[in-house]
Amino acid sequence: GGWLQEAYIDRNILDSLVTEADNGSIKPWLATSWTVSKNGLTYTFTLKPGVKFTDGTPLNAQAVVDNFNFWERGGNSTAEVSLDPYFKKAVAIGATQLKVELNKPYLPLLTMLSQAYFGILSPKSLTRSAGAQCDDPIGSGAFEVKQWIHGQELILTRNPHYTSWPATALHKGPAIVSEVDWKFLPDPVERYAALTTGEANLMYDIPTVDWKSAEASYQVTQYITPGKPVSLYMNTINGPFTDARVRQAFAYGADRKAAVETAFHGVIPYEGNPSVSRATPGYDAGVASAYPYDPAKANQLLDQAGWTKRDAAGYRTKDGKELDVKLAYPAGSVVTDEGATLLQILQQQWKQVGFNVKLVPETPAETFSGAYSTPTSYDAQPWYWTSPSPAILWIVWRPSTKSDPNGNNSSFYNNTELGNIIADGNTAATTAEADKYYDEAQQTIQNEAAAVGLYDQTMSIAVAKNLHDVWLEKSQGEPVFEDAYFTK
Repeated sequence: GGWLQEAYIDRNILDSLVTEADNGSIKPWLATSWTVSKNGLTYTFTLKPGVKFTDGTPLNAQAVVDNFNFWERGGNSTAEVSLDPYFKKAVAIGATQLKVELNKPYLPLLTMLSQAYFGILSPKSLTRSAGAQCDDPIGSGAFEVKQWIHGQELILTRNPHYTSWPATALHKGPAIVSEVDWKFLPDPVERYAALTTGEANLMYDIPTVDWKSAEASYQVTQYITPGKPVSLYMNTINGPFTDARVRQAFAYGADRKAAVETAFHGVIPYEGNPSVSRATPGYDAGVASAYPYDPAKANQLLDQAGWTKRDAAGYRTKDGKELDVKLAYPAGSVVTDEGATLLQILQQQWKQVGFNVKLVPETPAETFSGAYSTPTSYDAQPWYWTSPSPAILWIVWRPSTKSDPNGNNSSFYNNTELGNIIADGNTAATTAEADKYYDEAQQTIQNEAAAVGLYDQTMSIAVAKNLHDVWLEKSQGEPVFEDAYFTK
């Protein structure tokens, strides 16, 4: 799969080729070194010798090639879309060297490979069913799966033969703790309670209402996730948002900044840039300041778009039809209870300018089965997508074609010119050149109001004071336990 919380687990079981340091530079992990050809099409990786998977299989060049092939077959959908259409093939050249060949240059390749989605699995396990793969991923990492009761708990046990820690590790050698017991408690309030009673040593996703008390009693870390922030995609091919003026009115028509500060108690930052978060390289802060709260401007745009009358309830109408917006949101997976509170605050503000916003909470089962993924199933929907690179713009916004549909473009916004700009950024020779294209893309998305910014996706942990060196890695904030230790 490619769900972020799965990556949190994978990071502790699987090793990747490279790791991202806090300053954004790419450092060795399974690959001790690499070279890139002058034309940017061939990457040659040299692997750490003698590494073994926990099933005893050698982690050699062929094993890594098998993983590239597995990703490209759709074995991990996030890995696949992160490499498409740039990846051509991977070839082993000896036991510890492999070549990755590209169809065209892809500047973000190494940064993308630093994510846990690209953790290397044992080739033996790649032939198993997707279910078996998820239940018992076999890697070469600091921990292996001892027991996994889905929805309840996962017990990881130390890999005593661990030799392949990343350059970013805080110590050399196998993990210090013998076991990690990961309990799945869907309710953040329940998770925080487990920490306060001492039943848990750390918890993830601190309820913002408890933030100040957590800071007083625990070690608190907040990580702002790079990639696409939580923003509202607006359906540009069906319903009221086919008109750009109505989309712009929606952006102007609510005080999103104040609402985010209220709903999240000032803890989670408002994000006005709908296409990349402030933690993403190449972020344009100027784009983020577009569409300040301006009800007069919203009203003017709706008048221009022909929504000139109001019905008895105060909602705007056009040709006798009410300005209804079906806002479906993935409740309990993307949107927390506090996020739902935010949407209720915004709903009241949108009502003032004449939008009748109907909030439809999706169950996780509905979200993951795609019940709300078609152009007739919603008018607006919030999503995020984590990525350490502005190439996230390509994954989300590349135009959809019959032969190559893009299911990640939840605004159904097809702009060939925008696609070309982002593709130019991906193939640029230097970061500075790439950022010019990515910046132009951010401006286009904002000008067209193809999405509306809400808030940054964050990862937060509260850690007991006697537990040390749990860290969040740079590419997407995965918690790392291999260096963790307790003091009395």
